[in-house]
Amino acid sequence: NFGRKRAVTRGRSSGMNKLLSYKEKNTWIHHLSGITKLIFFLLWCITSAMTYDTRVLLIMIAVTLVIFAISKTEWKQVSSVFKVVLFFMILNVVAIFILSPYQGCEIYGSRTVLTPLFAGHDLTSEELFYLFNVVIKYFTVTPAIFIFLVTTDPSEFAASMNGVGISYTISYSVAIALRYIPDIQDDFHRIRNAQEARGIEMSSKAKLMERIKRTSGIIFPLLFSTMDRIDVVSNAMELRGFGKKKKRTWYAQKKLKAMDYVVIIFTVVFCTASLVFTYYDGSRFYNPFI
Repeated sequence: NFGRKRAVTRGRSSGMNKLLSYKEKNTWIHHLSGITKLIFFLLWCITSAMTYDTRVLLIMIAVTLVIFAISKTEWKQVSSVFKVVLFFMILNVVAIFILSPYQGCEIYGSRTVLTPLFAGHDLTSEELFYLFNVVIKYFTVTPAIFIFLVTTDPSEFAASMNGVGISYTISYSVAIALRYIPDIQDDFHRIRNAQEARGIEMSSKAKLMERIKRTSGIIFPLLFSTMDRIDVVSNAMELRGFGKKKKRTWYAQKKLKAMDYVVIIFTVVFCTASLVFTYYDGSRFYNPFI
């Protein structure tokens, strides 16, 4: 029975869908160079941060969702992280409304009261529209982050970072950190399954506070063991002379192909056109209340 439990535990742990980890698939997005995806990601985030034009943001969401579907990213790979992002997004929107209930009115230069809520906080069309733009900005960037992480091999990502001028020691550190994500998840699920095999309920059947308390009992030892593992790896790399020379070659580096150039040109043109369209009237806000 004990051997059977161990086999089941290993099966459940290995079959667990890892969050935000690279998974090789046969799509043209996976075949793109890491440099191409890094350029797209950076320009996409910069454009999203600089514009509040609703029309531009909606187009960006549509493009991102199409790419998300083409990349065949599984919902299980990103669902938990997306829920965390959604929680902080809601928290941010509520905080904006409580602390600055008329920010939208100041931006759009008018005040259309829909209904009074409580002292100093009337619900206005301008504020709702401003908060709507804040929300959709999350949805322009979050899928792009997911796509970038799950379609880019960490080693190739490190080579890409070094290719755009970032030190290879920093690039390699980022690659190792990305590679540790699935390892940490495996360790976490292995420990959790072992705890459940001992009769400690940690699934959704247990109460929320009990789950938090029992999960925290796993997380902290897991973090310390991970730090020890990182220390061992860093010492081994240092003993082998890593970082001694200014340059290095990369086994996983991909050369730019025709599709890479097409994607880079499209990204540059789209982002430039979006910013020009946003600022052509001197403001980055689209005002439908004029």
